[in-house]
Amino acid sequence: MRIAVLGGSGVVGRHVVEIAAARGHEATACSRRTGVDLVTGAGLDSALEGVAVAIDVSTTRSVRRRPAREFFEAAARHLQAACSRQGVAHVIVLSIVGIDQLRAWGYYDAKLTQERLNLDGPVGVTVLRATQFHEFPGQLAARSTVAGVTAVPDLLVQTVAARSAAEALVDAAGSDGPTGRGADLAGPGPPARLPALVRATLERDGRRARVLGVRVPGAMGRAVRDGALLPPPDAHLVGPTFEAWLRAR
Repeated sequence: MRIAVLGGSGVVGRHVVEIAAARGHEATACSRRTGVDLVTGAGLDSALEGVAVAIDVSTTRSVRRRPAREFFEAAARHLQAACSRQGVAHVIVLSIVGIDQLRAWGYYDAKLTQERLNLDGPVGVTVLRATQFHEFPGQLAARSTVAGVTAVPDLLVQTVAARSAAEALVDAAGSDGPTGRGADLAGPGPPARLPALVRATLERDGRRARVLGVRVPGAMGRAVRDGALLPPPDAHLVGPTFEAWLRAR
């Protein structure tokens, strides 16, 4: 089966391409590097020729509401239109657990818009929501450490390995077809504070930094401290744990 992976050079996308190929699929990584631009639609039609399933794990670096919304709206509209023209039977979209409760955050509201536009589009869709990745604390540390101090938001999370999310996406590609909202995905837990995971990541990498947990203000802050980002009871839990993943790096 031919699979196009939008955002195929990213953290999750690289795993999706590798896993799909290992399972005997013909998987192609699509990104601006390969001439495919979801924002403008350039290169999409040619990239989707003969493709059975398109997996969208693309993202934008901006977390501000307007640029994030513009990116995900354009991506959803162009992907649906191109898939319809090229006869792609199934679109799979990676999203985030808990975003319904956190629409005040611009990036999460933009992801909800992406979900809605895909689900309302002409091509059948499976939306797979995952919790934050095991890789997330390290990414935060890399961009949030200044003069030996790492300041990160105080969130309660239950992270999952990006590779485990990729395996679930490829599983969905090999299923009987679109399911709408699929089961949410999370790691086996237990839930942990994000600053603690950042601290563990830095220690594992032999880096010295003072980690400060920053309280997010208002109702949103209370929500993320109390578990708004945690998986629902019926979520699909897959290993490894954060600790086991960190040891194996």
